[in-house]
Amino acid sequence: MVAGLAKLLSFAIAMTTNVPNMSLLINHCRFLTCIAQNAIEASFNGTSLGEVSRLCSSLIKHCIENKSLTEARVVHAHIIKFGLLRFSVGNKLTDGYLKCGCIVDARKLFDELPERYIVTWNSMISSYIGKRKLKEAVLLSTRMVSEGVLPDEFTFSSVFKAFSELGLVNGGREAHGMSVVLGLEVSNVFVGSALVDMYAKFGNMKEAQLVADRVMCKDVVLFTALIVGYTQLGDVSKALKVFGDMINLGIYANEYTFSSILITCGNLEDLRVGKLVHGLIIKSGFEPVVASQTSLLTMYARCGLVNDSLKVFKNFLHPNHVTWTSLIVALVQNGKEEVALSKFKKMIRSSVLPNSFTLSSVLQACSSLAMLEGGKQIHAMVAKFGVDRDRYAGAALVDLYGKCGSTEMARSVFDALVGFDVVSVNSMIYAYAQNGFGHEAIKLFHQMKDLSLEPNDVTVLSVLLACNNAALVEEGCQIFASIRNDETIELTRGHYACMVNLLGRCGRLEEAEMLIKQVRNPDVVLWRTLLSACRVHGEVEMAERALKRVVDLAPEDEGTHVLMSNLYASTGNWSQVIEMKSTMRELKLKKNPAMSWVEIDKEVHSFMAGDCWSHPRSKEILETLEYLIEKVKVLGYVPDTRFVLQNMDEENKKRSLYYHSEKLAIAFALWKTENRTTTIRIFKNLKVCGDCHSWIKFVSKVVGKEIIARDAKRFHHFKEGLCSCGDYW
Repeated sequence: MVAGLAKLLSFAIAMTTNVPNMSLLINHCRFLTCIAQNAIEASFNGTSLGEVSRLCSSLIKHCIENKSLTEARVVHAHIIKFGLLRFSVGNKLTDGYLKCGCIVDARKLFDELPERYIVTWNSMISSYIGKRKLKEAVLLSTRMVSEGVLPDEFTFSSVFKAFSELGLVNGGREAHGMSVVLGLEVSNVFVGSALVDMYAKFGNMKEAQLVADRVMCKDVVLFTALIVGYTQLGDVSKALKVFGDMINLGIYANEYTFSSILITCGNLEDLRVGKLVHGLIIKSGFEPVVASQTSLLTMYARCGLVNDSLKVFKNFLHPNHVTWTSLIVALVQNGKEEVALSKFKKMIRSSVLPNSFTLSSVLQACSSLAMLEGGKQIHAMVAKFGVDRDRYAGAALVDLYGKCGSTEMARSVFDALVGFDVVSVNSMIYAYAQNGFGHEAIKLFHQMKDLSLEPNDVTVLSVLLACNNAALVEEGCQIFASIRNDETIELTRGHYACMVNLLGRCGRLEEAEMLIKQVRNPDVVLWRTLLSACRVHGEVEMAERALKRVVDLAPEDEGTHVLMSNLYASTGNWSQVIEMKSTMRELKLKKNPAMSWVEIDKEVHSFMAGDCWSHPRSKEILETLEYLIEKVKVLGYVPDTRFVLQNMDEENKKRSLYYHSEKLAIAFALWKTENRTTTIRIFKNLKVCGDCHSWIKFVSKVVGKEIIARDAKRFHHFKEGLCSCGDYW
């Protein structure tokens, strides 16, 4: 009878996969359950425990194959009914629950087992780790040892991962010690690799290397863990050495090794090594692998070879969201924002859904281009995908609105975030800083303590910039002094440059120069910042000292030469201007041409200083410009020819001022939006000159519109004849 029921049971299990619909499947499962009950009862009554175990094992196997938790529970009930938990069946059923995805039932059964096999312990621990229940995994491994069950290589491989993810250094060391006692650290490559990975994640590469050196039979997993560890710590030379050692030992790299070493090459910006690795990837047949191709794309981008990144991308038949995101990030980081936005649109058309990192990168592109309308569309998409409160996307949105001059929107997004972190707070402080809201930036900076957030070097840089743009000299000095006494934040040259600018622009030039001398090995930026302050106050002698320092450090720094030439011109020293321009020609240095642009109806229009005739609407631009000039003159505008840095007569100086790029951009924007009440937003690549600043104030009063101008330094909000900067910039 038992044999017959066993055959019937096997037939019923085999038929399960061929049941055509759900209704029949339910009836079939009931039939199967009935057979199982009879089979177990018959076997038990026949006292054949081996037959019982085999039948139960078959049923459990069936449940696993069909991921049927319901059937597993039925089998469980029969096993309990006939008192079979004391046999191996209980351990197999625990594994069955785990493979059916029910760790709760598995743990409940596990705790009831009179005898637990090492395999069952390992399965439970591994499942906890897979479910990210790391603390439970560690606690269970501790209980395992306390009950006298010695861990094996599979136990250690799992628990080392749990310790590393939880950052439990002491627990990891204790487990390491036990693996040494049991002789598994050196003899077993799985344990050795897991140990290397654990210490690498702890940031302890010295210990990771010591373990790796002791392991007798090294494999690709161990070497890859070392490469990843060194790369994450920024020690790219050692990462490359490990890769070389692995190749010399005849160990073949896998896709993860190649991906890791390509990241190393990208961080090092070493194109030569990167191309050698690319050759090895082709030779090893891993080029079609997505992970390798994505890392190749990123490596070329970090080396500045955007076209090579695009070529790699073309090899993808079906790029996923990771690949698309890698490409978009690469383009944005290399200043190809418009191409990045084009690729993003293509990604959406390809029905590939972006994640928060993709959207954050696209928002960064919109920020760089100051595309407010385009940014708003991405904002809508961010909300649609439910990541508007994600910290990366949220910070990117705050940054976007801040860089487009919309501080109110930036604050609205910031306030809606679920929990603040340093990144989002930094973005908001920087938004305030760029738009001249110094007091608001300082207030948020001091509120960080209430939010249990520690400021970092970026926070300090942003709040000092806010003090700069709002002429808050004493407040800036107090913050700088407090940070100098704070050992948790290391002041950089960027912080000192902010203070030099703050002191210099308010006329405290001697203090600014003394501050530079306190910096070990001051760089070009510091001396150029002082020179710029000297330009504001017409201080030629100190500027020449700063120029000498810059020339010693970087003789071909064009920005410094342009500043000095402008200083000579503003003080009427034309012979020195001629000499400076001659030096620039000899060094083949060129001044960046002034350029302004404006976005109207999702289209960007650019204007070069002195050139409006090349624009298809030049006639309308000139007519609008002439109208505005006449109107502002009535209100008291007088062209300030001090800002014409060329030796010409007064009349020509006045005319040259009329065709500055920002004036052309504003004239076009006002003509284009004549019947709208919209705010005018323009952007300039250089600092706005004093004459244009005065002119725009008058224009804002004439047209009754707010004009927001972002130059190389900050935002200016012009309204009713006033500017938010208070004429300090």
